[in-house]
Amino acid sequence: MPEHEPAVRYTEVADQEVRSLRTRYCRLWSDAGAPVAELEAVSFRVRFGGVAVAAEGIGGVETEPEFRRRGHMSRLLRQALAGMAQRVDVAFVSDGVEGVYEKFGFVGAVAEGALVVPVRNVERASGDDPAAAVPGVRSGLAADLPAMVRLYNTAHAQRPWTHERHVGWNRLVPQATWEPGSQTLVLHNRDALAGYAVLEGRAFGDPLGSVVVDELVAEDAAAAALLLAALARMCWQRRLSEFTVREPADSLVGRVARHMGCTVQRGFRPSGGMMAAVLNRSVLVRKLEPELRRRAAGQRPDPGYDTALAALRRGDLIPDDTALVRLLLGHWSTDDADAAGVAMPDRYRDLCAAWFPGGGSPSLPTPYAHRLDRY
Repeated sequence: MPEHEPAVRYTEVADQEVRSLRTRYCRLWSDAGAPVAELEAVSFRVRFGGVAVAAEGIGGVETEPEFRRRGHMSRLLRQALAGMAQRVDVAFVSDGVEGVYEKFGFVGAVAEGALVVPVRNVERASGDDPAAAVPGVRSGLAADLPAMVRLYNTAHAQRPWTHERHVGWNRLVPQATWEPGSQTLVLHNRDALAGYAVLEGRAFGDPLGSVVVDELVAEDAAAAALLLAALARMCWQRRLSEFTVREPADSLVGRVARHMGCTVQRGFRPSGGMMAAVLNRSVLVRKLEPELRRRAAGQRPDPGYDTALAALRRGDLIPDDTALVRLLLGHWSTDDADAAGVAMPDRYRDLCAAWFPGGGSPSLPTPYAHRLDRY
């Protein structure tokens, strides 16, 4: 370390509960006790299809202005990741900065997606008066959260990257001085929750120039149509011609919206955005073995299956961890890996095609990160 640089020390404060998730604060301090840099390591369970594993995500990364551009954040990230590797086998960044996190083993692993739904299309499909209230739809309450969590977990039981939400989950944005917080709509059918929508928060005083839905989940197509009708009514009242729903096109909601008529938007970022890194390859692959066997159910297991699985754990098969995590999450298929120059031995090709079909296949829905899962 250059002589003009002050010495720094690293600390961790563990197990603070922040908005229903366990959070660990990782910090650097100067000799004089001044804060230099900090980040949050948030604990959750993330799905790789039908299996969820413990994971940690990096957020709240910040360096104090007077200590910037001195390499402190690199040191903090390295020490924090070393600690994370003692606890979990995979790490995530919800909003990585372009060109930064790749140096620490992270890679973009999720495609962004949204549905843009014209109000007129919903009106035509429903045949109802756009000014009339939609039966069964009301504003959400805190008491609705447990049922919302259950419905979410059921709807996304095999969708990669989504969180496995626990009973006490509540990541809705709370009301603050300049923000009204998350707005929710819920649909009840015979006194049971049949669906819900969470709208993007905005600042007080912002013009009501758009309606964006961060999350929309329904138990069946009829419930999805009713919630879309309620959103169309909201837009009609605000004189808006369309609204956006951040749901994947292959979801139940996506299928209903596509039947009504909508535009599907998808984006693949070359760097930054939602990223993942393998911390302990062998242990992670072992934990995901039930999911890999589920995906390969159409493949008759043969003596080479266990040999291939062992090679995958060791890194003899697909040695690049960044390629592996993209394949596991469904961001890549084997064809995508081929296009990127990832070599796969011919004897394992059919099995790898079953293990890594890419999103949108019968065994692996399109990977998608809900906005409220961004810790």
